[in-house]
Amino acid sequence: MTETAVEKVTFDADGVTLAGLLHLPATADRGLPAVVVAGAWTSVKEQMAGLYARRLAERGFAALAFDFTGYGESGGEPRDVESPSLKARDLSHAVSFLSSLDRVAPARIGALGICAGGAFAAVAAADDPRIASLALVAPGLQDGELMRLALGGEEAFTARLAEGQKARAHFEETGEVEYVLGVSETDSTAAMFGPYAYYLDPARGAIPEWGNRWATMAWAEWLTFEPQPAADRITAPVLIVHSESAGIPVGARRFADRLTGARELVWLEGRGQFDFYDAEPTVTESVDNVARHLHATL
Repeated sequence: MTETAVEKVTFDADGVTLAGLLHLPATADRGLPAVVVAGAWTSVKEQMAGLYARRLAERGFAALAFDFTGYGESGGEPRDVESPSLKARDLSHAVSFLSSLDRVAPARIGALGICAGGAFAAVAAADDPRIASLALVAPGLQDGELMRLALGGEEAFTARLAEGQKARAHFEETGEVEYVLGVSETDSTAAMFGPYAYYLDPARGAIPEWGNRWATMAWAEWLTFEPQPAADRITAPVLIVHSESAGIPVGARRFADRLTGARELVWLEGRGQFDFYDAEPTVTESVDNVARHLHATL
């Protein structure tokens, strides 16, 4: 593999300064293909997005992992609010930043999304024709039906939506943001309640840079977010790497069925969702497929 270098960078997103890590082949010159990488919900650039960016740089790409508005080292208020629409816009700003670099070929920029980042990247690719190729790894491509199933039915969905709407109204009235834990094995109010090993292990995702909190008002947008229709508008070639044992595989198939352009699905057997974040050999196999796709289409 090619040796890599990493640079700390910043760029503008509607007046907010976003912080990123730009991973580059150590011998980088001009005209590089580039990719912006989006990780799972609540994540920061030092987690799975940074890992994939570094591994893609080893395969010849300029790869950018960054903190979305209100997360990590990036600016923006309120903090830690999971907004799919804002994250999709941030991805387009990241494309603008990559396009401005002398080392990058502006016509050779793709996007990679992991888990929920796959949904954000899909929406960005549908809205931004500068994204010339799209790769999705274990993407969380939800719709209303799948979200209700994930939460245990209509009653639970409605209750969680009402909770988010109430918190949103409270924020708009007072400016106060209500938070719960992002992940917990003991606190049932957490956004992810249960043995989510990646986020609970300091050797994996439980790193100091990650805040592990969820703004309750985010449920109001998150539960009504449906990335599936974005497939109808995507013209870039698409690769989906997934597993029947990972999260929402039926969503990936539904999304692929709606695509009208070039598409490829790669199914890795027996891999859990968190395997795609940092476990071997899953990450290497996923990165190899993504690199193959991007080199062929950028």
